[in-house]
Amino acid sequence: MPSTSAASDAQGRYSGPAIAFHWLLAAALTLAFLIGLQASDLPVSPARIRWINYHKWCGITILALSTLRLLWRLAHRPPPPVPGMPRWQRLAAQWMHRALYVFFFCVPLAGWSYSSASGFPVVYLGLVRLPDLVHKDKALGVILGDVHATLAFSLAVLVVLHVAAAVKHHFVDKDGLLWRMSWRVRPRPQSR
Repeated sequence: MPSTSAASDAQGRYSGPAIAFHWLLAAALTLAFLIGLQASDLPVSPARIRWINYHKWCGITILALSTLRLLWRLAHRPPPPVPGMPRWQRLAAQWMHRALYVFFFCVPLAGWSYSSASGFPVVYLGLVRLPDLVHKDKALGVILGDVHATLAFSLAVLVVLHVAAAVKHHFVDKDGLLWRMSWRVRPRPQSR
């Protein structure tokens, strides 16, 4: 059974490690997506190869962070839902989080496979050569490149929906949901 003591505090907030994993992963995902867009528009050149390597490094970092985040989540129960949240919103949030986790793994694994099939190894940080996930096959590489791009854009849509829901809860519902994943403690209402 997951631990509750380290997962959240009395205010229904996520724990420090859960918050750190969330924001590190958000930063890595944003960086990987922007670098991927930048690299795809460049002509074949040493600069493009450098940007593609940065993109691969972000992808492997995302895979590692996602693994650590999932392990943490399996061992530590999140805080309970915000009081008064409708059942359909709780279910939508659960399914959204599950979908995000699936994409956190599928997108980088598809990219790694694409790189392997295309005959370009992944050398993390320029230091550690990772094993190829599939054999070299240019035709497969083309397919996997399309799969990787489709999954990446699908993940971007899910992230935008996730952010939109958080913003809606903060500014429209004013239910404190956004504070649960914040480093700052939610200010207490002023008593008169």
